[in-house]
Amino acid sequence: MIRALIIDDEAAMLQVNSQLLSEYFPDVKLVGTANSIKTGIELINKQDPDLVLLDIELSDGTGFQLLQKLPAYNFKVVFITGFDAFAIKAIKFSAIDYILKPVNETEFQQAIQRAIQLIKRKENTQPQVNVLIDSFKKEMQSKKLVLRTSNAMHVIDICDIHFCKSDNSYTTFYFEGNEKILVSKSLKDYEALLSEYGFFRPHQSYLVNLNHIKKVDKTDHGFIIMKNKKEIPVSTRQMKNLVDLLDSL
Repeated sequence: MIRALIIDDEAAMLQVNSQLLSEYFPDVKLVGTANSIKTGIELINKQDPDLVLLDIELSDGTGFQLLQKLPAYNFKVVFITGFDAFAIKAIKFSAIDYILKPVNETEFQQAIQRAIQLIKRKENTQPQVNVLIDSFKKEMQSKKLVLRTSNAMHVIDICDIHFCKSDNSYTTFYFEGNEKILVSKSLKDYEALLSEYGFFRPHQSYLVNLNHIKKVDKTDHGFIIMKNKKEIPVSTRQMKNLVDLLDSL
């Protein structure tokens, strides 16, 4: 019997993944769930699992940080992630399986089945995880952008930008806590600059950071829900491009 844990800070995801494991993998026994780095490490040390389904974004850090806090481990990892372009690129680079939110049942089964095969063959995948963590660190290295206002020069980390909004020849940059900076340049000036860092223009008035997207709602005309709960409109023409882009991550 393969012993599994799920570590995810979303109760709904814990429930969905628990049900899918139970339904499709009767030989996998779920021996516990956790919702943070702290409780996850405690559970791993207590249960000594063979398989861990690990969310990348936890309430007190990342799944990568959790793994780094463990001195050594023998379990196999299947990562769970939302629309995090940097994380998905790093995962693909290291050839490790992942489950993308919202969960697709077929992809879930394929990822878990591959992990089971690795467990049965007793393959050591920790070097792959080390490559993944190094790759993720390189992707997330802080890249700076200088924003000039009438009375200051703001040096900001690109990854901290949630989205940009156009106001004719001006652009407002939005950050955590509704902090914002208004600059006298058009959105078009920043679109080409930021596109290589995971930004997408879903609407003529907006440029969004894909790493801060929580959900894409395709009802009505469609809109994006950001992690800070802001809603961003998506034009009819750009909805297909956005979906294709997220599918390709």
